[in-house]
Amino acid sequence: MASTKVSRAFKDISLSFMPHPITKDLPVLVNERAIARSVRNLVETIPTERFFNPFLGSDVRDTLFDFCDYGTASIIANQIEETIINYEPRVGNLNVVVLPRPDDNTFEVTIAFDIVGQDLPPQNISFILEVTR
Repeated sequence: MASTKVSRAFKDISLSFMPHPITKDLPVLVNERAIARSVRNLVETIPTERFFNPFLGSDVRDTLFDFCDYGTASIIANQIEETIINYEPRVGNLNVVVLPRPDDNTFEVTIAFDIVGQDLPPQNISFILEVTR
């Protein structure tokens, strides 16, 4: 008999730390927005950046200094996929697409996934990875 995971409600605070104008509370991200933010944080976190979990994160930042081509885009996609599979158990049916933009020296990242245990439509996150000095 196969067991299925059932997700519950998830909450996280917004990293903007901008207080709500009326209540002065920090904004809260719930359910799919919290998980989407978690996925993006995993991609942008450098290993050894978190003191008590030095393996958490991806090596995407190191790869950004390579050539901006489809080979590097494939490496970045594999790094992102491996990181999300290893550190985000709430995500299933993962699809990562990375497209190089050589004119801007950036990579366009699109991550599609399902939230495990919830009947929600597939989630999509898109953002640009660029070299920052």
